Amino acid sequence: MFILDGKSLSPDRAFTHDGIQYPANWLRLAAPEKREAVGITEVPDPPFYDQRFYWGPDTPKDHAQLVEQWVGKTKITAGTMLAPTDWMITRSAEPSGKPVSDAVLVERAAIRAKSDEKEAAILATTTTEEFAAYITSLSYSTWAEPESTEPESTEPESTEAS
Repeated sequence: MFILDGKSLSPDRAFTHDGIQYPANWLRLAAPEKREAVGITEVPDPPFYDQRFYWGPDTPKDHAQLVEQWVGKTKITAGTMLAPTDWMITRSAEPSGKPVSDAVLVERAAIRAKSDEKEAAILATTTTEEFAAYITSLSYSTWAEPESTEPESTEPESTEAS
């Protein structure tokens, strides 16, 4: 990170100092001596931290509040995934309603089960670090079950009538 007069400079942005306009690529191309002559110092970038879970590099957010917030987000995601088939459930409850297909019912049950699994995993965390590790994992971000890796049958189907 480059600093000039107490302000950070972006390496790919033009800037003006003491009435001189410097092009966007000047910081990248200028030798350290030339940058120093202008008064620009280079300092290490501040440490990275995930602002969803931390206030600063060593300051975690409140674990209980994060758990409450992310359980809510998980419920909203599940609800969003269920919404496209909600009309089928409503229609089936009407007096002349059409039954919902087994495939839709299985899919809806799987979404609810996955949501319950994710909520339980969130509630099982005890620290912000553990919580952040789970939320950023593939386990949390994946909702679908992995496809079966079993090879399909290569036997031809029988064409005989029974």
